[in-house]
Amino acid sequence: MISTFASIFILAEGGNPLASQFLPIILMVAMFWLLLIRPQQKQRKELQARIDSLEKGDKVVTTGGLHGAVHQISDKTVTLKAGGDNVFLTFDKPSIAVVNKLKTEKSDSSKDEKSDKDVKK
Repeated sequence: MISTFASIFILAEGGNPLASQFLPIILMVAMFWLLLIRPQQKQRKELQARIDSLEKGDKVVTTGGLHGAVHQISDKTVTLKAGGDNVFLTFDKPSIAVVNKLKTEKSDSSKDEKSDKDVKK
């Protein structure tokens, strides 16, 4: 890989002097995009998909650090139950930072059935 970059620089120096000045800048922008921008975009898309698939009972954390369970969902807002004394707070969907999906009973019961079969063998 290093030899590839070296050959690019050698070709650029022998040819157009303008290309030899802009080639390092272009390579730096490409590396910046690959290492920083692209992973951040991917992470944001995954979070948006989790927010779009919110269900009642899912545990979430807001950008302000509030932990709660989803009580009600509308188009643009989410009502969270925080605390044990019927405290309900309404937040905009973009303010959700972390989503922990509630496990369904079916997946838990199927795991229990499989473990019971393994014990019987």
